[in-house]
Amino acid sequence: MTKNVFLSMVILLLMSAQSFAQVTQLGQELNAITTGVPFLVIAPDARAGAMGDAGVATSPDANSIHWNPAKYAFIEEDFSLNVSYIPWLRQLVNDINFSNISGAYRIDDNQVLGFSLMYFSLGEIAFTDVSGQFIRDFNPNEFSLDLAYALKLHKNLSGGIAFRYIHSNLTGGIAPQGSEPTHPGNAVGADISAFWTKKIKMEDKEGNLSLGFNISNLGSQISYSDDTYREFLPANLRIGAAYTIELDDYNSITVTADINKLLVPTPPEYDSTGTVIVDGLDPNVSPITGAFQSFYDAPDGFPEEMHELMYSVGLEYWYAKQFAIRAGYFDEHRTKGNRKYFALGVGMKLNVLSLDFAYLVPTAGRQNPLANTLRFTIGFNFEALQEKKK
Repeated sequence: MTKNVFLSMVILLLMSAQSFAQVTQLGQELNAITTGVPFLVIAPDARAGAMGDAGVATSPDANSIHWNPAKYAFIEEDFSLNVSYIPWLRQLVNDINFSNISGAYRIDDNQVLGFSLMYFSLGEIAFTDVSGQFIRDFNPNEFSLDLAYALKLHKNLSGGIAFRYIHSNLTGGIAPQGSEPTHPGNAVGADISAFWTKKIKMEDKEGNLSLGFNISNLGSQISYSDDTYREFLPANLRIGAAYTIELDDYNSITVTADINKLLVPTPPEYDSTGTVIVDGLDPNVSPITGAFQSFYDAPDGFPEEMHELMYSVGLEYWYAKQFAIRAGYFDEHRTKGNRKYFALGVGMKLNVLSLDFAYLVPTAGRQNPLANTLRFTIGFNFEALQEKKK
């Protein structure tokens, strides 16, 4: 993939940012919100990925730090670890990969620590100058390192927080001729979350109802040069519910649904000079101000604000708590990115290991870079391993 320096950098940014949203076209129908480091909102695990990226209120596991850190307080295992791998954007290139390792450690009956490391490799790029002369090869990459704490506030309620360090190196210090030198971007973010769960009996069937809430990636902005332009992190509000019904001693079904909204300013509409805002609000604000502003700053008002909501629904069936079949659907409005896809997956739980697979099927009626996306997750239950040794 040999391009001049400028085009190479543009391609990198598009692969990273526009895999989640179409290019913003102000003054036209499309007005998608774009952010920096969008890899932070990739569903890292095959279980939630197979349920349409729904996970804020499902039963806790080692990957809860991404969906809702507060869920950790109700995790069954004392120490668990999940490793995930996703070959990403295979419709575009064959060397972009996403990896994740997440875990949880129980301190006592009420407190749990969680951690996560996400790594996003954008493949190899051959940088050349404007005359086509080779400069060097470079492997753009991004990662985040997370630490979470969950506390059980009541027998049915928990709260959680998470802190995140983000490093993004997209250019390797190379810049187009006549432009500012570039450098890796660094940022910090935080999550705040809550989780409520309660056993509910309907007629003669045992069940469990859960509600979840998570505000994620609130923090600093990120920049790749010394100029004043900085990008927002993909701050996100996620709320959802899940209901599990035990059909009998061997069969159970979970139904879940999430609603997401980016807490990032909507691009306004400018006049013909591109400098004067004619509709919407100024997006050059602080991250906290931008989070509040995101609820009322859309140029087309309330209808456009509603278009910014993303919906996930999922279904999970377990047999004997050992074999699972999952399905889900994700929907994003066509003017805000047009991500629409079904997801399918299976899972298997052994004494020590668990295996999960998910497959994405786009439905937007066009060639989608997310088509044929697979997710693989391997889980380790160290408590079961110790019992097996005994």
